[in-house]
Amino acid sequence: MIHVTIYENSRKECVGFQTEGHADYKDEGQDIVCAAASVLVINTINAIEAYASDECSVVNDEETGILAYHLRGGRPSKDADLLLKSMILGLENMADDENYAEYIDLKFEEV
Repeated sequence: MIHVTIYENSRKECVGFQTEGHADYKDEGQDIVCAAASVLVINTINAIEAYASDECSVVNDEETGILAYHLRGGRPSKDADLLLKSMILGLENMADDENYAEYIDLKFEEV
């Protein structure tokens, strides 16, 4: 199962996230759940780097599936906020889908 934790500040703005694990929906190379979650997360990181001015820290371990992303400064820019909301929407849709819900766990934590 993929475990995703969304870190929010007191204003409910996303200031980071962490993914851990693998979906195990299908064999490696055939796992559409893992691929979809990976695309959402990695594209969000790349888009923030390309289109927003936010500074961040990223830790990645492909073997364990851990990817930790944290914005510096405690608040996202307007652009980063929109991109993060878009990622969260995609992950929520996956977690709520009856076909994929057992493969992805999404939770929110205030930091």
